[in-house]
Amino acid sequence: MELVAGCYEQVLFGFSVHPEPNASGDHQQKWTPVADFTHHAHTASLSAVAANSRFVVTGSKDETIHIYDMKKKIDHGALVHHNGTITCLKFHGNRHLISGAEDGLICVWDAKKWECLKSIKAHKGHVTFLSIHPSGKLALSVGTDKTLRTWNLVEGRSAFIKNIKQNAHIVEWSPRGEKYVVVILNKIDVYHLDTAAVSGTITNEKRVSSVTFLSILFFFSQESVLAVAGDEEVVRFFDTDSLMCLCEFKAHENRVKDMFSFEILEHHVIVTASSDGFIKMWKLAQDKKVPPSLLCEVNTNARLTCLGVWLDSVTDTKESLPPAAEPSAVSKEQPKGSKKESGDAVQEEARKSKPNTKKRGLTGVSEKPTKGSGPVAAKKRKVGEILEKKRKKKKIRVMQ
Repeated sequence: MELVAGCYEQVLFGFSVHPEPNASGDHQQKWTPVADFTHHAHTASLSAVAANSRFVVTGSKDETIHIYDMKKKIDHGALVHHNGTITCLKFHGNRHLISGAEDGLICVWDAKKWECLKSIKAHKGHVTFLSIHPSGKLALSVGTDKTLRTWNLVEGRSAFIKNIKQNAHIVEWSPRGEKYVVVILNKIDVYHLDTAAVSGTITNEKRVSSVTFLSILFFFSQESVLAVAGDEEVVRFFDTDSLMCLCEFKAHENRVKDMFSFEILEHHVIVTASSDGFIKMWKLAQDKKVPPSLLCEVNTNARLTCLGVWLDSVTDTKESLPPAAEPSAVSKEQPKGSKKESGDAVQEEARKSKPNTKKRGLTGVSEKPTKGSGPVAAKKRKVGEILEKKRKKKKIRVMQ
C-alpha cells in the first residue's frame, strides 16, 4: 500500500505502509510509513491525484496530467489535452480515467493506451469536481456556471442539467450509488437517487474541503455515514439520513485538505492530509459514534493539497461492496424540448445506458483516440488519413 500526496511545492510524495505484528506477539499491528519516493514532475502546484491498481496520475496548475507506473516505479509520461488547471481526476476500474479542468472540459481516457476517447465541453465555466456512479453508466459534475450536470457515460453525452443557483465545489456518489451529496461552501445537500430531490442539508462550521462516504459493510447498515473535513483541524462524521453529527475529532494542527477511505486487512481506514504537512492513517471504531484511533503518521514538511492511496493488489473497495443501485432519477430538470415526465425520462436514460454488445469504450464510442491527445503519435491513424486523401483524389479524377 502506498500513500501518495501532492503539494504546493510541485512534488508528489509516496510513502509505503505495511502492517507488522508487534514484537510482543499479540494481535495488535504496528503500521509504519516509509518514504518511497518524491517526484518533481510538474512546474506548478499539484491539484488532484488518483490511483488504480497499476498507475497513479496527478493533475496540476501547469495544465498537465502526469502518469506514474507504480509497479515499475517510473514516470510513464504526460497527457496535455487540457488548457487550464486540472481540477479533478477519477479512475473507473482499471480501464478508464476521467479528468476535469478549468477549461470546462471533461475528458475520458483509455487507461491502457493513454489516448483520449472523448472530450466533452461540460461547463461554461470551470469544471470544479466530478464523481462517477459505481455502475460506470453515469457521472455527475459541478462547475462555476452554477449547474449540476448528469452525464451518460455510455453514449458520452449530457443527460440532465440542474441549476443550483450557486457554485458547488464538490459532488460525490455514495458507495452503492443510492444517494449523492453536493457541497456549496459549508453546506452539504443530500440527494436521493430515487427522488432526485434534496432530502436534507448538513451544515459544517467552516468551508468544506473534502468529503468521503464510509463503507456500508463496515457499519452493517445503510450507506449513510459521511466524513467531512473543512478549513479547520477537525474531521466530523455525519449521518446523511438523520443529518446529525455522530462524532468529531481533531485530526491535524491546520486545515484538512483531503481524505480517502478504504478497507484493508479487515481494517476500515481513513487517511487525512493537511496543510500542516502531515499524512495520517486512522482506524475507525466499530461504533460510528466513537472517534477513530491513530494508526500512523508522517510529516512531509510541505503544504499538502491532494491525497490518494495506491493498493498494490486488486483490493478495490468496490469489489467488496454490494451491487450498485441502477441509475434512475438523478435530476428533475430536463433538457430543453423534452416532454417526458422526469421519472420516465431518467428510467429511459438508464435503459439506454446499458452496455452495448459491440466493442465500445466507457462513453459508448469506439475506442478511437481524439487526435493529438495521447502521449504518443498514432501512426496507424496517420497512414489511414493519407490513404483516405488518395482515395478521395482518385474519386475526383474519375468524376472529371
